[in-house]
Amino acid sequence: MTRILATRLLQIALTLAVLSFCAFALIALMPGDPIEVAIAGDPRLTAEDAARLRALHGLDRPFHDRYLAWAGGLLRGEFGYSRLFAQPVAALLGPALLSTLALAGTALLIALTLGVALGALAAARPRAAPAVDAVAVMGQAMPTFWLGILLIIAFAVTLGWLPAGGAAEHGPGLRYLVLPVATLAIAHLAAYARHSVASLEATLTEPWIRTARARGASERAVLLRHALPNAALPVLQIAALDAGALAGGALVTETVFARPGMGKLLYDAVMGNDTNLALIALLLVALVTMLATLGADLAQRALDPRLRER
Repeated sequence: MTRILATRLLQIALTLAVLSFCAFALIALMPGDPIEVAIAGDPRLTAEDAARLRALHGLDRPFHDRYLAWAGGLLRGEFGYSRLFAQPVAALLGPALLSTLALAGTALLIALTLGVALGALAAARPRAAPAVDAVAVMGQAMPTFWLGILLIIAFAVTLGWLPAGGAAEHGPGLRYLVLPVATLAIAHLAAYARHSVASLEATLTEPWIRTARARGASERAVLLRHALPNAALPVLQIAALDAGALAGGALVTETVFARPGMGKLLYDAVMGNDTNLALIALLLVALVTMLATLGADLAQRALDPRLRER
């Protein structure tokens, strides 16, 4: 396990290095630069001012020099400043990532728990399968923004039980999380329910399941102790991909509920031509995605003894 972990961490480091180079190169090839944006916003800036600013920020240097200087600063923990927000990048990324992880992590955990429970119910009781399938279809059919607006109208406007959006200035602000978490959880629950049903139905037909039943194991024990750990492997992989995607920010949900997070931060950085913030935020999202995939692989090896020898 230690060798596998070390190999995967090395792969993650190499992937981040390649991704940083490609992203830096693509942004460098784009027409215009932050200095041209500044000139367009302030006509008082002269050509001499533009040349001085380019020299100050190293934009007049060759591409490889600029990349090595930026990557070296990144390795030293120097994330630089955001031109758009006039703040250190680290000060912006920390709160945004924590807000997104609180929202996406809670929603993912609820969706995974309920989805697997519904899948197990449908696999164990075929009569309940049509109802579970109907719930899954409804969850997949409803657009996220539409569901969020419905929840706001019902629980914030009509009933007045919960805030319509925003985030608490101090503390966790659990009341502000209820509606966006419910929106994301319902949107992802359908996929977990359907994959759980398909995986459990296939697992319950395996010969070793019949052996467990022949030895006198109850249906509850067969389902929970024998079938579910093996059927959970593909569901865990999907959850890891969802975790990585949500780490980039649930942009639609964060927009509907006016929550500051990685999605909105990335959007603002790209639209505002804040290249430094956009690059570092992209690498952070990629890192979280790969770590979530690594966590899913380790969980699979813990659940399936056959994978531990590979």
